[in-house]
Parts: sequence; C-alpha cells; structure tokens
Amino acid sequence: MVQLIVGKKGKGKTKYLLDKVNTEVKEVIGNVVYLDKSAQHMFELNNKVRLIDVSSYPIHNSDEFLGFIYGIISQDSDLEKVYIDSFLKIASLDEKDLPSALEKLEKAGEAFQIDFIVSASVEAGDLSEDWKSKIIVSL
Repeated sequence: MVQLIVGKKGKGKTKYLLDKVNTEVKEVIGNVVYLDKSAQHMFELNNKVRLIDVSSYPIHNSDEFLGFIYGIISQDSDLEKVYIDSFLKIASLDEKDLPSALEKLEKAGEAFQIDFIVSASVEAGDLSEDWKSKIIVSL
C-alpha cells in the first residue's frame, strides 16, 4: 500500500513524516526504513528506524530507484514499512513521472506486504483521482 503526504515545498511534510514514523515504529512488529536525501534527520528518528541516505547511491531515474527499493526488500524479509521523504528528488523524478513510479511502488508493496509512506512536493489537485484517495495529509 502507498500513502501520500503532499504539498508545496516548505509546508512541513518532512516534520509530519518524522512524527508519523516515530509514532508508528512503536506499534510495528517488523522493521522500518526511512529513506532521505541526507542524514540530516538521523537524530530525530527513533533508534529502531533504519535511515538510508539515498544521496550516497547513483540513482538517476525511477527504474534505478525501484531497483534500489527491491534491493532493500531482498535484504530484509521482516520489512514492514518504508518512509520516503522528498520522493521526487531522491527517485530522480519529474512530476509527470510520479504516477508511474507510485504505481510501481504500489505493486512492490502488494507483492511483499510492505507499506510505503511517501512525501512529495506536489499539489493534491495535480494528482489523479486514484492517487487522491491515497493522500493521508495535504499541506
């Protein structure tokens, strides 16, 4: 399953995502991963959350990002939730590529029973009706 946190840049999506992961990590049985564009938020995350600084890896398009995601999944059979901050930036996406990339994440989540919680700097109105239903917060 994919859940979306959307809104313009600078509206507080990262803070909401950090609060959400730190709250939910107390309730999950499996492992939790947080993907970010830097290690800046390392000390804001619960120590049970695995932070991955995606900027350390050469990802140039959505297919490479999805391969990266499958690599994470293959190394952790107990993975339950993946939080992705600044999705467009770390997945090297243009806004027009967002629906296709989200669809691929949705399929990965269904195949491996993993929840993806994604923050993206897009307006809710710019998404299709299918993806609007996946929005948990719009800032």
